[in-house]
Amino acid sequence: MRVSVPKETAPGERRVALVPETASKLAASGFEIRVERGAGETAGFRDAEYSEAGAELVDASAVAETECVACVDRPGPELVAQLTPGTLVIGFLQPLTDTEGVAALRERGLVAFAMESIPRITRAQSMDALSSQATVSGYKAVLLAADRVPRLFPMLMTAAGTIAPVRALVIGAGVAGLQAIATARRLGAVVSSFDVRPAVKEQVESLGASFLDLGVVGEETEGGYAKELTPEQQAQQQAALEARIPDFDVVVTTAAVPGRPAPKLIPADAVRRMRPGSVIVDLAAETGGNCEVTEPGEVVERDGVTVIGTTNLPSLMAFHASQLYSRNVASLLQHLAPSGELTLDWEDEITRGACVTRTEGGAA
Repeated sequence: MRVSVPKETAPGERRVALVPETASKLAASGFEIRVERGAGETAGFRDAEYSEAGAELVDASAVAETECVACVDRPGPELVAQLTPGTLVIGFLQPLTDTEGVAALRERGLVAFAMESIPRITRAQSMDALSSQATVSGYKAVLLAADRVPRLFPMLMTAAGTIAPVRALVIGAGVAGLQAIATARRLGAVVSSFDVRPAVKEQVESLGASFLDLGVVGEETEGGYAKELTPEQQAQQQAALEARIPDFDVVVTTAAVPGRPAPKLIPADAVRRMRPGSVIVDLAAETGGNCEVTEPGEVVERDGVTVIGTTNLPSLMAFHASQLYSRNVASLLQHLAPSGELTLDWEDEITRGACVTRTEGGAA
């Protein structure tokens, strides 16, 4: 099976779908890997490394001559128009929000697998790109906060006196939130965390953080996400957070509901009550943000508080983010094409669940 890796075209995207290490393993197991020249440069992977790994370097005009395109973001319109009907497309395709993009893939007759649609089951853990990239986001969020907050994270006892540690709050204890907690703790902060799912309390406390009980309890979906709260629960949660947030120097928010705008958890009034120099990092900025004053893609200051709405944090750590994502893609490829031979079993939960467009009767 021939797999092509194009250079990403989305603004600011620095990741690459397959890294040389993974390309080498796929080539050894029966896949033919083709990589567009320069595709890995922004992530720190040179063309020579791909050649040494057994991949063929090609120009952009030859990328479409393939049976499968592996990408990070949805392939651009020009590439889609060149692909032969029946070609597999693998990437973050945003099936719940980018209806026009998915429609374009369908109209072209492509068989598209969305990495964010991988079922959250034990067999599919190695393919779970949402989790791998959320790990990077949670880590980077705390580093961004540490860079902006005018305080030292750890407690220091010096000849000039004792420095109190930063007090950090992580809202949402999913993969990104747990990584944020762990990173803030390593830097020496006193960390608290809140999540509407009481089941995560033990995980939060195992990382050395305190679980903040706001009296709001929600349910969990089968995929492990928090279900959207009722309007009454949202109001209760917002009021409780508004009262507690001024106690913290750093707040990292990670609350998201797949396919829906991010819930607004931090009102502007709460931001105004925070100490000057405090920092909010809003990991939900791409879907509107958890903070009322967040501006997606921007870093703003409101009433002395810095609100970071930077999007696509994994791309800021493109080397390791690409490594993790590449392993996710490789696991999916080996599932769909054992030993390099495409075998689509539509009765299989992973194959059926991740597919967002397909041709009549199967793959071509």
